[in-house]
Amino acid sequence: MHSVKSSYDVVIVGGGHNGLVAAAYLAKAGQQVLVLERLGHTGGAAVSATAFAGQPARLSRYSYLVSLLPNELITDLGLDLSFASRTTASYTPVLRDGDARGLLVERPEGPATRKSFRELTGSDAEYDAWQAFYSDVSDLAAVVAPTLLSPLPTERTIREQVDPAVWRDLVTEPLGAAIESRFRDDTVRGVVATDALIGTFASMHDPSLIQNRCFLYHLIGNGDGEWRVPVGGMGAVTDALARAAREAGAQIVTGAGVSAIDTAGDGAEVTFHDGVRTHAVTSRFVLSNVAPWVLRILLGEGEDPQSKPEGAQLKINFLLDRLPRLRSGVDPAVAFAGTLHLSEDFTQLEAAYADAAAGRVPAQMPGEVYCHSLSDPSILGDSTPGTHTLTYFGLHAPASLFENDPGAKDLAVQRALASLNEHLVEPIESCLATDGDGRPCLEAKVPQDIEKDLAMPGGHIFHGDLAWPWAPNRSRLETPAQRWGVQTDDPAVLLCGSGARRGGAVSGLGGHNAAQAVLESL
Repeated sequence: MHSVKSSYDVVIVGGGHNGLVAAAYLAKAGQQVLVLERLGHTGGAAVSATAFAGQPARLSRYSYLVSLLPNELITDLGLDLSFASRTTASYTPVLRDGDARGLLVERPEGPATRKSFRELTGSDAEYDAWQAFYSDVSDLAAVVAPTLLSPLPTERTIREQVDPAVWRDLVTEPLGAAIESRFRDDTVRGVVATDALIGTFASMHDPSLIQNRCFLYHLIGNGDGEWRVPVGGMGAVTDALARAAREAGAQIVTGAGVSAIDTAGDGAEVTFHDGVRTHAVTSRFVLSNVAPWVLRILLGEGEDPQSKPEGAQLKINFLLDRLPRLRSGVDPAVAFAGTLHLSEDFTQLEAAYADAAAGRVPAQMPGEVYCHSLSDPSILGDSTPGTHTLTYFGLHAPASLFENDPGAKDLAVQRALASLNEHLVEPIESCLATDGDGRPCLEAKVPQDIEKDLAMPGGHIFHGDLAWPWAPNRSRLETPAQRWGVQTDDPAVLLCGSGARRGGAVSGLGGHNAAQAVLESL
């Protein structure tokens, strides 16, 4: 390990993408910055890895798509990144009256999208409703997106710029009500609803509105909400960030497990272990890129099981030796290029939530499938021609389902595969490549696996429930940390990760905003 000094201007706990963003901004501004990462590499959940022995394909093993990362941030830090747009936004295979059909949404939407809506629903009414709804979403996104790299606006400031009916539908009433009033077709309703449930365990009618907040974050990225594939995999994003931070002068230490943060007196002291011995460094500011629940432990408050976040997803990574054919006859290269919705009709989503809330693995497992190698073949390396990656992200799979039932994970995987196989000519298992030991290339992760791998409490991919990306009207916005939405109870410790007010997903917002709060404090 390179020598660590006894004192820095800023110590960042956690070398995930947000910590690296903060480090790059602060170091570029002349601050002495130390980043401490527990794992042997930076990147956190935004990494690429060869998940299967003897197979060269590099999978985006945890997080897998980019939308919220602002173009301005990429320019600010001089990141050498490219993103591939998916030619298909989504395809939803459907079985109706024994017929295998499907709903195609192109990117950008064209005549084939309208035709697909008409053939599935019987008229143009649902597609007209779809266009009107997403026009309203775009209006809200156009107001919110430009504020994400600025001090927090108040709710009133945002609301005054939005049509009252749009504000009601998306912000103040459960999103399920708007979806049910605007759409008639169960499949169309479900396709709209799924953006509200990624990593979020809720009914579409949940009065807490966590589903509304999740939906908003999934639709406002750079003002258009497009989800893109990072060329080279998610690891390319964090590798570029780490490079920018180092070139600006930040020091990054991996294999450095932080055990305590002491804020007695001015600034703070951070204690960490490098695998050989214990170190202590002081700094004026500590930026926390770990979940707020973990931060409280590091600050000496102890574990609080009652407030521990609970993740709610099933992630399955596959490597295929060929793309499977679909019963609907659609070209697999079209169907798998975007988001393939499975068992995500609106009624299926609500039934799955009811099952999981009652402690049962959903009878029909809702989820989505993505084939990133169709958009970015570079991640395949020198794999055998015809090879493809596949990622499944399952909804309504809360950690509690798997806590005391050793068979629940296998059952959830089985039902996830069944939700795909019912639409295929051949079962997905027959398309799996094998690793160097002859085993099928399938890797499944439930929230407990995410917690074990990445120290995300409860396997919650957002570090906790998402908050609105604005401040309540009566918020105290007196300090830089409060104005940027990164404050904790101690002025020397700021949130720079997904637990910040504008956190969640691969966005860099938490890191950027914490860095700006520090610079404003100097």
